[in-house]
Amino acid sequence: MFDGLAPRLFALPPGVDFPALLVRGLRERLAGQPPEAMAQVQLFVNTQRMRRRVTAIFAASGAGFLPRIRLLTDIAALVPGLPAAVPPLRRRLELTQLIARLLEAQPDVAPRAALYDLADSLAALMDEMQGEGVSPEAIAALDVADHSAHWQRTREFMRIVTPLFAAQDAPDAEARQRMAVERLAAQWQAAPPQGPVIVAGSTGSRGTTALFMQAVAALPQGALLLPGYDFDQPLAVWQGLDDALTAEDHPQFRFRRLMLALGVGPQAVHPWLAEAPPPTLRGRLISLSLRPAPVTDQWLTEGRQFTDLAAAAQGMTLIEAPGPRAEALAVALILRQAAEQGRSAVLITPDRGLTRQVTAALDRWGIRPDDSAGRPLALSAPGRLLRHVTRLFGQRLTGEALLVLLKHPLTATGADRGNHLRWTRDLELRLRRHGPPFPSPADLAAWAAAQPGPGVVEWAAWLGQALAGVDAITSRPLTDHVAHHLALAEALATGPGGTTTGELWREAAGEAALALMADLAAEAPHGGILTPADYTDLFDALIQRGEVREAAEPHPLITILGPREAREQGADLVILGGLNDGIWPQLPPPDPWMNRQMRLQAGLLLPERRIGLSAHDYQQAVTAPEVVLTRATRDAEAETVPSRWLNRLMNLMGGLGEQGGVAALAGMRQRGQGWLALAAQLEMPAATMPSAGRPAPRPPVAVRPAQLAVTGIRTLIRDPYAIYAKHILRLKPLDPLRQSPDARLRGSVLHLVLEDFVRTRQPESRPEARARLLAIAARVLAAETPWPAARALWHARLERAADFFLDVDAAESGTPVVIEEMGKVRLDPLPFTLTATPDRIDILPDGRLHIYDYKTGTPPSKKQQAAFDKQLLLEAAMAERAAFKGLETAEVARISYIGLGTNPKVEAQDVTPADLGRVWQELHRLIARYAQREQGYAARRAVFAERFPGDYDHLARFGEWEMNDAPLPADVGPPDPEDAA
Repeated sequence: MFDGLAPRLFALPPGVDFPALLVRGLRERLAGQPPEAMAQVQLFVNTQRMRRRVTAIFAASGAGFLPRIRLLTDIAALVPGLPAAVPPLRRRLELTQLIARLLEAQPDVAPRAALYDLADSLAALMDEMQGEGVSPEAIAALDVADHSAHWQRTREFMRIVTPLFAAQDAPDAEARQRMAVERLAAQWQAAPPQGPVIVAGSTGSRGTTALFMQAVAALPQGALLLPGYDFDQPLAVWQGLDDALTAEDHPQFRFRRLMLALGVGPQAVHPWLAEAPPPTLRGRLISLSLRPAPVTDQWLTEGRQFTDLAAAAQGMTLIEAPGPRAEALAVALILRQAAEQGRSAVLITPDRGLTRQVTAALDRWGIRPDDSAGRPLALSAPGRLLRHVTRLFGQRLTGEALLVLLKHPLTATGADRGNHLRWTRDLELRLRRHGPPFPSPADLAAWAAAQPGPGVVEWAAWLGQALAGVDAITSRPLTDHVAHHLALAEALATGPGGTTTGELWREAAGEAALALMADLAAEAPHGGILTPADYTDLFDALIQRGEVREAAEPHPLITILGPREAREQGADLVILGGLNDGIWPQLPPPDPWMNRQMRLQAGLLLPERRIGLSAHDYQQAVTAPEVVLTRATRDAEAETVPSRWLNRLMNLMGGLGEQGGVAALAGMRQRGQGWLALAAQLEMPAATMPSAGRPAPRPPVAVRPAQLAVTGIRTLIRDPYAIYAKHILRLKPLDPLRQSPDARLRGSVLHLVLEDFVRTRQPESRPEARARLLAIAARVLAAETPWPAARALWHARLERAADFFLDVDAAESGTPVVIEEMGKVRLDPLPFTLTATPDRIDILPDGRLHIYDYKTGTPPSKKQQAAFDKQLLLEAAMAERAAFKGLETAEVARISYIGLGTNPKVEAQDVTPADLGRVWQELHRLIARYAQREQGYAARRAVFAERFPGDYDHLARFGEWEMNDAPLPADVGPPDPEDAA
């Protein structure tokens, strides 16, 4: 099949359909030979997708023999007697324990939260060392005298993992692969196969693969077929790629290293086909744009050789979208057009966020792309449920966490899910309105006992039994964590009285989740003792790697690929998405074990290797006949930077104005703007709604509130619309599920403390009073504040304010007669009742009254009290009208706000019957106005500060109107009876 001496290197240029030309070349070289000669060919390829594509191309031409197509990862199957590889999960668990002991001994190395990331990076380093043939002894021999102490410690730590390298009877997967290559190479050297052996599509980027390629190239009929080889690259540039420190990130660097290993130069690489594809202007332009930094001056010399860059840019479109959504929509529209035209199209990107958005956009047209990466298992329904369950371990159950579990689409799918959802809704309303923030099984049982209807008590018992004890979990063996995790997830899915696990393990996502749990359970004996937090971190790290491949049939023409999988694509249209720096290429991850210089000394790969591989993927894709380049100029946080390769291309074209580069680049952008305009039209609503005006609804008088509390009067003055929504529409805001120690709770606790203190007043000394006050505070906080940090903080604040309160309390000589008791009075002749619950009313020795109100914030000023915050003034007027039980009509002498916040203060004022008479008349006039149909409830009439949101602002559509807009009165509801008459 091949003539000439080994080594034999062939190549195909970037931008061609590699699998199709591979098959054509095989047929050309076997032309005239018996059909069975094809069956003698051993063909090694990179990926399963490549193998399927090559097989499909052969099959499309009719019946015939196929070559023996094998994956490079299946080399071990050719070498019998190899020991089984250690499962990767087991090795990772073993490394986790080693690193945990390191962090315990040297906590300054890294936080414990980084435990599993460190295990991952160490496992990757071990794989690389085994693949590149670097022994632990080589690491130990590194000279780190000039490096920081951190690198010296990590070098010493590598000694601990040395026994894992020496375990020949249980090697890692990468070590087993290298062992297979070395044994196969030895067998071939002793008895080389006489038939053709070809490695096609590999760059030899990994040491083990490069070693195998060298062995194949030395065979009598061995050959290497290189993908994306730049035939246009000058010899001087090839020679400049010898230094890894400066050339590792170049797309052709891997080929240069392979040539050096084989002892040949670029002239030894021959075209694969007898009639090689002619060089293209696009290929020459891309090759020039990717020249190494030291020789970019060649842009000036070689760039002038282009006569018409418009021809090179023909078939290229550049989309610079304003954001990721616009980019995804534009890509989806291009893919949709390709599908309608019957053309194959592929989106190539490493950005999984972009692929998910594109997939969602295509769904509106019923197009399901063939996505090589599948769907993240962690985002599937079973994956989310399993992750939620791990977050229960060792934590107090919050109302939010409980509702997340109960509302999950897989919960109770093995039982009566209809009733489950109904009871979940009722429980949610209870938790939002009344708590508790940390519901216990006893709380659930007490709630269920008060609910009508059958089944709810059993439902609460099932839930309490399933969740019992999860908050008390401490460090325990990994086997116990996994067993409990699995049992709890299945119990939640089964539901009360269920006999199966429902939908938990069904379909592709359920099967993948069950396989993950089975693997974890099988390897758990090697995991040691873990805290609940450690187990959560471990499970999150494992499930993030999982993928779900749906069984649904994808569209035959639309494909989404990662850069690595795209090497074998041959689509009519190629889209390169996410061309921003940090995405493509992705930045090398930080290496906590080896710095750049240490890697170079040890013979390991430099961090730029990933960038070089990505650059080669980019070069192959961008030279396709029709290509679309897309990026978002801004992400969710800031403006983005174009990919370095795209930046180079734009700069090169922008500097070649005489050769038509500026006009060609403008044409690329113009074509992209057309797609962005279509995407913008797609987002345009079919109809627009006019902005709402500032509402001032006028409901019938009969439905207007006939009773308000004094705090409601303040609301009626400042934001009448809130009264309308709350008392007429009867809408009440729901509290958030995630309850927090907010200002409202702090005020409630303060009132309970001071109420208890005043009610239990007794003859005592000042130190005794202070001790009693703080003891009451500790007791109330323990009962009402289940957050330890807030409890300690609030107790400290009360302790600081205790002396101030006792001073104020001692300065007055009154006797408390009303403490947190409600009173009411009717505003005759108006059909309206005013209610109030004063914090405290004292009777003074002269028979007059002193009314108090406790504040945890800043008390209102006298001007605010006169205009808006009339709470104490109205309570005083009510007291003079005998509104409170056990308190006869009496004159009020003083009202006082006692602020016990960060800066305690008293805002007191003396009042007279004339003052209170004016307040009462103002209240009469206010209520009388709202007893007329003409008076509307205007939104945000006089709020204290515009920046403070109201509970009903969204209902009033605040934001569509401004505070200086005039209210728009509008009758709502039926007319009043007298109007109807």
